[in-house]
Order: sequence, then structure tokens, then C-alpha cells
Amino acid sequence: MDFLLATIIFVFSLIYSIYRQISTIFPVLTGMFAFSFIAFYRGYKLKNILEMLLKGMKKSFSLIPVFALIGMITALWRASGTIPFFVYYGTKVLNPDYFILFSFLLTCFVSFALGTSFGTVGTIGIVLMVLAKSGNVDIYVTAGAIISGAFFGDRSSPVSSSANLVALVTETDLYDNVKRMFITGALPFLASLGVYFFLSKTHPINVTNNELIEKFNLCFNLSLLVILPAIVIFLLMALKMNVKVSMFFSLLTAILVSKFIQNMSFREIFKYMIFGYVNSDPDLSGIISGGGLVTMISVSFVILIASSYSGLFEGTGMLKDVQGLLIILSKKTGLYLTTLITGLVTCALCCNQTLPILLTHDLMGDIYKKNGLSKSHLAIDLENTVILVAELFPWSIAIGVPLATIGVGPKAIPYAVYLYLVPLLAPMGRKFLHRTSNTF
Repeated sequence: MDFLLATIIFVFSLIYSIYRQISTIFPVLTGMFAFSFIAFYRGYKLKNILEMLLKGMKKSFSLIPVFALIGMITALWRASGTIPFFVYYGTKVLNPDYFILFSFLLTCFVSFALGTSFGTVGTIGIVLMVLAKSGNVDIYVTAGAIISGAFFGDRSSPVSSSANLVALVTETDLYDNVKRMFITGALPFLASLGVYFFLSKTHPINVTNNELIEKFNLCFNLSLLVILPAIVIFLLMALKMNVKVSMFFSLLTAILVSKFIQNMSFREIFKYMIFGYVNSDPDLSGIISGGGLVTMISVSFVILIASSYSGLFEGTGMLKDVQGLLIILSKKTGLYLTTLITGLVTCALCCNQTLPILLTHDLMGDIYKKNGLSKSHLAIDLENTVILVAELFPWSIAIGVPLATIGVGPKAIPYAVYLYLVPLLAPMGRKFLHRTSNTF
């Protein structure tokens, strides 16, 4: 009963923060204090509670440098012209008859490069919505394709914060997880292509707003050299270089491109790395500006505080009653479906991705172990469920921010087919993995 009370307090603080547009740090801190009080009420000493919280936080310490690099890269890929290059030439090859399909594929590419749904929607997503409105294309269908593509990379990119978090908490190899995500996501991806191909034929674009697109070419030097930061990171990833090393060299390349191709001063570059890139053109400012180290501070705090829950739950055994129910459920429905249901509940209650990842892992981790399944098995099931179902709830920050960025409402969610095709079809890909892998 006391655990339920703490959960209710936590959920209400989340609802309040969303309603008042307060940082997620507020509800996760509220939850940490609520669950800590329950531990104290159950007889645990304050010193022990603090040790448990710190033990949980330590699990996420290694992610902080990754988040810092992500923030700086997303800024300098804008400043160096890398993202403007993809936007400009991507839209140039647009086929009017396949606008919806193209929107999905282009956002898939950009999101895989950036590793962030918010950054993808805030750049290429805005451009595509402008084109859709000027071309009399249904904005909700277009938004659905953009959201699907944005979370393709949010799920499977090696530079995605969620992919790195899953690898960390499950103690699995990031690149191995990425490979498994591509295999289990192949069928959902192909099915999404089919859906968006059909929607393209029924929703062709009539005209395009070339004036906005041309401004990218006027504000940036868009020579082939500006894609070097992307080439570097993709090449090093292909060689399975450590993700932090890959991002560091990509960042270094972006600094050189910004200096010698875009003719920026080192002072400007350093400022963009810390505070985010800002474009002086009023038409492009809202599209291409963003990124920076400071944008990741809030994310890092949320991850650290949320990770403390894991140490507290593990040390006090608060989740044992819930785990008992999940064991019974898993025997009736299977582990994957139980993980999906758990993910749906945690995502509905927590209104984001981070906490559901941690909670679902804590709830299901021991159950997978007792059933003789590997950590990689749990990791891919988390990637195929929690990462994407969080966006199916209109009140979730994970979908609320992207929708607000491109100026549409929840009516776009049904058209974001990739979000629910992966959870539904991924088990078929997992069977293929089971047949072809000796370690899965």
C-alpha cells in the first residue's frame, strides 16, 4: 500500500509538471523523495538509503560524456553545414508523387545520423511540414511519417541517448544491440514503407516552397566537404570504434569544417558547442538553430536521478510484489508480451522514455535471467517495446514535444505506423535472430 501511495504521488507530480510545463527534473526528484520516504518508513536508515540512491546513480555516470558529446555534435553539425546539406539536397530530389514516403525515408536518415528525435523533428521535420502545407498535403499524414522516421534513429542509432541507456542498464554491447535492432526492425520498416507508399499515392504534393529551401544554400557553403563529420562518424561506427571516440572525431571534424569551410571564428564555434547554434536568418532560425552542451544538462540530471530509483528498488526489494505478478503473467502470455504490457503501463504512467526503460528493466531483468535468457534478449525486447510505445500516449513528453515542434496535434499518432509496427512485428525478427545466432 505504501509503495502504491508513493507511485501515485510520483504520477501526479508528472501530470502537474506537464500541465505547468515544468522540467521533468521536478517529478523525478519528487518520486525519489517519495520512494526514499517509504524506505525510511520501512525501517531503512537514512545512510543506507543514500548509499542505495548513489549506487543507482553510479550506473549512469558513464553516460554523461556521451550526452555531452551528443549536445555538442548536434550544434556543430548545424553550424558546419552538415544538416543543412542533407535538408537542401534531400528536398531537391523530392518526387512529388512520393512525398509521404520520401518524408519517412529522409527523416529516418537524419535521425540515424543525429540520434535524436527532437533534433530531427526540429530540423528536417519543420522543413517537410512547410512543404506539406504549401503543397496541400494532409498535415497529419505528413506528421505521422516524420514522427516514424524521427524515432527510427532514436531507437537504432549508436549515438541515440536511449540506445546508449539501454546498453548501459542491460550491460550489453551497443553495436551488437544496433545489429539486432536492424534485424528485428526489418519487417516493420518494410511494412512502414508499404503504408507510406500507399499514402503517397493518395496524398501527392502539388507545389513546393522553394524559397525557404534556397535560403539554406545562401546561408551556408554546401560543398561536399560539409558532410565529412557524418562520413567520419559512420565510418568509425562501421569499424565498431567506441561510440565516444567516434563522436569525438566527428566533433573535431565539424570544428574544422565550421572554421575553414563556413569561415567561423573559433570563438563562435566554442559558443555554439556550449550554448547551441543560432542562425541569424529569421526564416531559418527556428528550423536550424539548436543543440549545444547546455541542452543536455537537464537530460543528464533526469537520467542520474531516475537511475537512483534502480538502486533504491534493488536495495529495498520494493518491486518484489509487482515482479511476482509479472512472473505469473509471463507464464500465461510469454516474456515478450509481458515486457510489452509492462512497457505500456510504465510509459503511460511516467510520460517519457527514460523512467520506463529503467523501471521495465528492473521489473523484468530477474525474470529473463530466471528463464535462462541473455541480457541481449532483454535489451532487444526493451528496444522493440518501451522505446517506441512511449510515443503512443498523447500526454507523454516523448511525443508531445515533437508534435508541438511541427505544429500538429495527437491526430497524427495513428499515421506514425512505425511506432506500433515494431512492437507488433518484431517478434518475427527475433525468431530469425534465434535461428541465426548462437548467443541469443
